[in-house]
Amino acid sequence: MGKYFLTLSVLKGPWDQVFAAFWQRYPNPYSKHVLTEDIIHREVTEDQKLLSRRLLTKTNRMPRWAERFFPSNVAHSVYILEDSIVDPMNRTMTTFTWNINHARLMEFGLARFKSNVTKSTKGFEYVLAKMQGEAPSKTLVETAKEATEKAKETALAATEKAKDLASKAATKKKQQYV
Repeated sequence: MGKYFLTLSVLKGPWDQVFAAFWQRYPNPYSKHVLTEDIIHREVTEDQKLLSRRLLTKTNRMPRWAERFFPSNVAHSVYILEDSIVDPMNRTMTTFTWNINHARLMEFGLARFKSNVTKSTKGFEYVLAKMQGEAPSKTLVETAKEATEKAKETALAATEKAKDLASKAATKKKQQYV
């Protein structure tokens, strides 16, 4: 299991839109696991950096072996602290997030954390695209549904074509015997 994970994202777009999208990134179709977000603290430093701390509540299943030790309402949610440093002079934003409940008892696997980071980044990109008037990229569920529908249509068309070819072959065979 990993204890630390670092990711760097470079988002294309005007600074003010990227900055605004960061604060508006929930809810979005990629981050349905984020239930609540609350600002705990916000201040502007002497060098004009914005420091903030937010508390996020997310659904996040514990490993099955651990679920029996906690009440179900606790076992299926996790609290995340997010500290942000926004530097408008250099146009950078740095965030640090960490799990604050069950952190001493157990660590969640790095794969699960990476999955949530990916969802969060995709959600951020989704909100930014909406703000820029672009069509947001489709969610994985939407893409899968479209692919399933296309596969059904293709299978139906193939079935009809096969029936047609079988009918023609049967007619041709009957004509050979006559």
